[in-house]
Parts: sequence; C-alpha cells; structure tokens
Amino acid sequence: MAAHRYGLSLVFILILSSLARPSSCDTLEKANDNTEEKQSVSDTPREVNSDGSIAAEDLIERQWQSTDVEADRGDGTKNSESFTAAAAARDEFQEELVIRPLHSGDIYASFQFRTLWDIDFLQERQKVSHYRLFPKSLGQVLSKFSVRELHISFTQGFWRTMQWGQPFIPSPPGAELWVWFHDTVSDVDGNWKELTNVLSGIFCASLNFIDLTNTVQPSASFKPLGLGNATDHRFLRYATLPREIVCTENLTPWKKLLPCGSKAGLAVLLKSEKLFHSSFHSQAVHIRPVCQDEQCASKAWELRQTLNVVFDLYTSGQGKKEWSLFKMFSRTLTEACPLATSSKVYVDITDNPEGELFELSPATPLLSQAVVLGDRRTYSVFDLTRAETFGQLRSLNLLLRWKGNSGDMLRPLLHAERYVAGFGLQTGEIHTVIYNNHPYRAFPVLLMDSVPWYLQLYIHTLTVTSKSRDNKPSYIHYQPAKDRHRPHLLEMLIQLPPHSMTEVTVQFERALLKWTEYTPDPNHGFYVGSSVVSALVPSMVAMNTNFTQDQPLFSSFVPVKEESSYFVRVYTEPLLVNLPTPDFSMPYNVICLTCTVVAVGYGSFYNLLTRTFQVDEPSLPLAKRLANLIRRIRGVPMLT
Repeated sequence: MAAHRYGLSLVFILILSSLARPSSCDTLEKANDNTEEKQSVSDTPREVNSDGSIAAEDLIERQWQSTDVEADRGDGTKNSESFTAAAAARDEFQEELVIRPLHSGDIYASFQFRTLWDIDFLQERQKVSHYRLFPKSLGQVLSKFSVRELHISFTQGFWRTMQWGQPFIPSPPGAELWVWFHDTVSDVDGNWKELTNVLSGIFCASLNFIDLTNTVQPSASFKPLGLGNATDHRFLRYATLPREIVCTENLTPWKKLLPCGSKAGLAVLLKSEKLFHSSFHSQAVHIRPVCQDEQCASKAWELRQTLNVVFDLYTSGQGKKEWSLFKMFSRTLTEACPLATSSKVYVDITDNPEGELFELSPATPLLSQAVVLGDRRTYSVFDLTRAETFGQLRSLNLLLRWKGNSGDMLRPLLHAERYVAGFGLQTGEIHTVIYNNHPYRAFPVLLMDSVPWYLQLYIHTLTVTSKSRDNKPSYIHYQPAKDRHRPHLLEMLIQLPPHSMTEVTVQFERALLKWTEYTPDPNHGFYVGSSVVSALVPSMVAMNTNFTQDQPLFSSFVPVKEESSYFVRVYTEPLLVNLPTPDFSMPYNVICLTCTVVAVGYGSFYNLLTRTFQVDEPSLPLAKRLANLIRRIRGVPMLT
C-alpha cells in the first residue's frame, strides 16, 4: 500500500513539473529558430565540397559561436533584445601571405591576419559579453584601460634596408609598444603601467620592465593610424626594450589569438623551429578603429596580426637557390581557415615578367597589381578558398627555382643609420645619418630620438649638416631627462636635399650609476633604443587614395591621403654604450682578505689566551728503563 501511494505521488509531481516548464519540443523549436536567424546574418556561405554537400561542421561551428552584446539599461537590467545587437555586431576574418624574392637571393615572407568587428568597446552602457573571432583577452584590455589604439611588436634581428628594401610594416629590434588612450582617461600613467603588466602576461614578454624611465610622449612622430586625428599627445605613450629576446614563448600566445589557431589556414606554416632559424623575424599586433566604407558610415575595430620573416641562403644550410613552402616552413598548405572570408597567397613576380629570373610552380592564372611603397607591383595569386588551387593531391607546395642572377636592387629612397663615436668612458658623440636617394626631389623627415637619462646630452652641441652645410631644422621639440625618472626626448623636422646625406650629431656624458642599478652583465654594455625617422616620400607612381574592401592587406595598413607621396617609417640600429663600471669583484677580494686576517691574527691570539699549559717531564733513557724493568722484577728500588 505504501508503494502504491509513493507511485501516485511521484506521478503527481511529474505532472506538475511538466505544466510548470515549457516542453522540450518548444525549446527545440525556439533554438532552431534562433539558429536559422543567426545563420541568415552570418557571413558568406562556406565552400561546397566536390560531392555537392555543404561542410556541415563549418555551419555548426558558425552557429554555436555567436556574438552577443548585452546592453545595460539605466535601471540596471539587461536588454532582452540581445540577438538584435548581436546581429549588428558582425565580424570577419582575413588572412594573407606575401612571398617576395629578394635580389640577394633570400626570401621575404609576410603573414597578415585581420579580424574586423563592428562593436565599440568604449561606448557607454554597453557590455561585450561574448566573443567569436575577436580575442576576448584583447577585447577586455581595450575596454578596461580605455585604449583607442595599440601597437606592439617583437623583433629578432635587424632589417637590412639597403639589401632587402622597405618592409611592409617596419619594426625596431627588440620590443616596441605605443598606445593611444581615450581622452576620458584621467590617470594615463597609471593605465599605462597596468597595461604593460597585463600585456607582459598575455605575450609572455618582459614588458613589465617598461616604466617612466624609458617611456616618452612624442609630440609629432606617432599619429593615430585609425579613426580620429588626435593632437593631444598627453594620451600617447611610447616605449622600447631594445634588448628583448624573442623566442617560442612569445610566438605561442600570438598564434592563440588567431580564430583558427595554428590548426588550419596559413597559420599551419608558423613552425617555430623554422621561423627562428632565420636572419630576421618580427611579429606584431595592431589594434585600431577603422571605417568599413568610404563614407565612414559604419565603424569597426580592426585587429591585425603580422609576422615577417626573411630566410637566408647561408643560414639555412641549403647552399642553392631553390625555395619551396616545405623547405621554408617544413609544411604545406592543405586548406584555408574555415572561419576566414578570404585566404590568399601572393608571390611577387614584378621583376620576373617573362620567367627569366626564376620559375614558379604551380602556375596560376590569377594576377593582381597593387601600389606598394610607391611602386606598382605584380603578384601571382593563389586563392585557398578554391578547391582547384590545391590540385588532386589536396596540398599546395609553392616551388621557386632561380634561373639567373637577380642583378642589383634599386636603392631605397630613404635610409638611416646611427652609431656612437668618441673614446674613453666619460664623453661620447651620437651620429645619426639620413640618406635621401631621390635624384631630384627634396622632402622633410621627422627624426625622433629617445635617449636614457644616464647619457646626459649636451643639447648645445647639436649640429645638423647636409652636403657639408648647416641644415637648420624647422621644428625642434626637446624634453630634458630627469635622473631616474624620465629619458631625453628629441624631435626635429629636417628638410633633406635631393641625393644627399644628412648627419645629426650630439655630444653626451656618461653618468655614474649606483651599484644596484647595474645589470647582471654590466661589462656587456647598455642598449639605447633605435631612432625613428618618419617621412612622406615622393612616389614613383600615383598612389591609390580610394577606399575599397578588395585591397590586399599588405597595401592597406597605412591610410593614403595623397597620390604623390606615401608614408614611410624607418628605424635605425640600436646603440650599445659602455658606462663607467666599478670592479664588482672587489667585495669578493675584501671578503677573502678579511677572512684571512681574522683566521691568522685573531685566531692565533685567541689560541694563546684559551690554551692550558702543562710541564712535561723528560722521559728516561732506554738503558735506565731496561734497568728499572729488571729491578722491578727483582724487587730492587728503581733508579732515578
């Protein structure tokens, strides 16, 4: 009877619970409706397989990875129409690889990954709760610290401009970080300090060593590359760590920011063993707000991850001019990233119109022309979203076989270098040499120097000469250093005559540091960051000022406002300066000498004071001892 009552009560509870909750069929129908709506607002449809069926895994992955934006109302409640905001906050991802054969026989490979998201992290009463393609770690950083633009790079090696030409996106050796904060930030230095610590953890780098002693506020050298034309440099911070070593622990978190990671698309080529076995390697992250159309009616946040690498013939150990994707990266391409709307590989064939310089296989009928750094270049295009690109083997392995000598390279129009002169450890002189190789055009350049406080500049010794004549700068901004608080900052606007060499010299005196301020290897020297030269260089061809979404990523990073010139930023070599260094072995010598004196002097004196002396009687001769032994046996008195 009790079991019967228990069964009736259980049935009654189940009936009440089914009435209180909606049915599973209704929930499934609502989920299907939401899935269909999300699918309707998704990006372009995915690739169709050879058998006519659509890749179901890609569609499912796109459906469950939705982007929702929850808007907080004034009363603290969340807006129920989160899907409407999510539909508006669309994002897309593009990836590109540019391969350029250099005249020295080396290969320059440039990866660019761009993620666009039409959401405003700085908008009031808006909270971003879900992320799809944009990395959540960086989105939270932008929102928390009110960052308008962020540019960070890690570089191993020095870009040889005279041998390789100009890179697509330049970067100095070591680590570089410059950030534009929003104008609503009250404590910029506090946000800057916290931001460097957070980025140090994200990228596994030594950015936590950035402080006020190596941070400057440039007034004209670094302008926003995105929306806005901010002129208040109080919200700009710039710092470099020229001695930062780039290794695998920096590359791994950088790859994790990609939507597909290193599992699909062009990122499968990013094998650390090959990338770091090169003569130049640079990885960077650029975040900025951009326009999505020519009228700038809609705005979006752009995350651009770039990686540049130069493979040398001699360091690779091959010894012959034959390159392929497998030889460079130990891998080939098998598919595009499923989340990418565009995935392409560009090979520069400008210097090889008829195939007399090198042979490229497999051949492609797709060609593209773009104006890059003032020159019109022609590229062979391999679209990874097309099945015919991979052929029957479902693998793309580009092979480049050299046929003849590449000849001499055209000298870049703008080039700069720097070195330290002088002798001794008291005074010295910094020389910065800027070359204008244009045959008949003069143009101004903006030179920025950030010198540590322990190199005390004599600004009255500053001289600028061009063609053995004084060249007076039209603009000078100098901020003197404060010992142990801030570095020197020198910015100058200099007019470079055509086909000339301009030399900037300034004398300095080395300061004597405290013994706790020296590095663990002080005799190695102290690094001084690179000089930055920014200029609008005259273009050989008309630059494209029209805004189009079809532009390649490598030609659309810096906005072009004039057809007759293009923007170039050049970094010089970092300096290695020796400072007066004390003999750090002296404490060891003092300790050894002190211990010796204590052991010999005080030890002997203490031994004399604490020792107990006793009179030791002389022992008898052997003959007497034998006689006494005999006497003892006989019972006769002993001899004394």
